[in-house]
Amino acid sequence: MRVLLTGAAGFIGSHIHRAALAAGHEVVAADLMLAAAHGPAAVPPPGIARVDVRDPDRLDELLRGIDVVCHQAAVVGAGVSAQDAPAYASHNDLGTAVLLAAMERAQCRHLVLASSMVVYGEGRYVDSAGAQTNPAPRTRNDLDHGRFDHYGPDGRPLTWAPIDEDAPLRPRSLYAASKVAQEHYALAWAAATGGTVTALRYHNVYGPDMPRDTPYSGVAAIFRSALEAGESPRVFEDGTQARDFIHVRDIAAANVAALEHPMGAFTPLNIASGNPLTIGEVAAILARACGGKPPVITGDYRAGDVRHIVASPERARRTLGFVAEITPGVGLAEFATAPLRSTAGTGAPTWR
Repeated sequence: MRVLLTGAAGFIGSHIHRAALAAGHEVVAADLMLAAAHGPAAVPPPGIARVDVRDPDRLDELLRGIDVVCHQAAVVGAGVSAQDAPAYASHNDLGTAVLLAAMERAQCRHLVLASSMVVYGEGRYVDSAGAQTNPAPRTRNDLDHGRFDHYGPDGRPLTWAPIDEDAPLRPRSLYAASKVAQEHYALAWAAATGGTVTALRYHNVYGPDMPRDTPYSGVAAIFRSALEAGESPRVFEDGTQARDFIHVRDIAAANVAALEHPMGAFTPLNIASGNPLTIGEVAAILARACGGKPPVITGDYRAGDVRHIVASPERARRTLGFVAEITPGVGLAEFATAPLRSTAGTGAPTWR
C-alpha cells in the first residue's frame, strides 16, 4: 500500500517507518520537527518532508494516491502547566481535523490513529467485595498527606482491574483531553465519510531511540536518564502505581497490522503487553540492568497523574491478531543500555 505517515521522525514514528517499509509498503513520510520534540534547528532525516499537518495545501500534495494514513504527529506529555493547552489543541486537535478534511478531499478512507491510554483517566477499580467502582480524582490534600490510593466505603484501598475499550473516557490531563478530542473527530469523520478508523491506544511505550529526559518525557526515559547521569531514579508516590509497558517494536508491529487490516467505522484497541508492573519495579529493573544506583521512593507526586491504569489487550488479539512479543522484564533490561536520542527536545511546545 501507499501510506502517509505523519510524525515520521519521532520516537514511535521512526520505528513505524522502518517496519512499514520492511513489510513492503511505500511510505510518504512527514514531520514538522518541533523543537520541543527534536531540539533546536532540527533538520528532517533523509526521505522525510518537513510538513505541518495544519497546512491543508501541503496535505493535498502528500495525499495524492495515498491508500491509508498513519497519524502519529502530536505534541505529547501530560503537560507542565495550563499554558501548554493551546499547543495540544493546535497540533493534536486542529491538526487532526485539518488532516481528516484533506483525507476526504483525496478520497482516502482508512486512518490509523495514534491514541493513548490517557483517554481513560483512571483505570478500572473494584472494592473489597469485588464490585466495580469509579473513584473521584485524588485530592491535593490526600496526596500531600501520602494517601495515594483510592478507598472504598469500607475504608480499604480499591484494587485495580484491567480496563477494556468500552470503558468511559475521563481525561485528567491536558494531553489526555487532546487525545479524546482526536478520537471524537475521527469517529465523526468516519460517520460522515464512510471511512474506517483504528485508534490504537498505546500504553507506556519505551525502547531504543527514546528521547532523553525532558519535562514532557515518559517515566522510563526519566529513570534511564537519571541512571545514565549516575543518579538514583526518583520514584513518585510510593512506587506501587501499576502500569503496562510496551516495547516500541511491538507498537510498530501493531501499526503495520492495523494498516493492513481495516476494521469497522471506528475501532479503538488497547496496545499493551498484558504484563503489568509497578513504577517501582520498572525503576528497579533498569537500575539492576545497568548496575546503577537503586531507586529512591520520594513520596512526591505530579498533578494529573492517575493511580493505576492497566489494559486488557484481549480485543487487539482477537480482532487484529496482535500480541506483544517483548515482555517488559526482558525489554526494560535491554532498554537500560540501549541508545537514546542524541538530541533532546527543548522548551515548551509552541502552538503558532
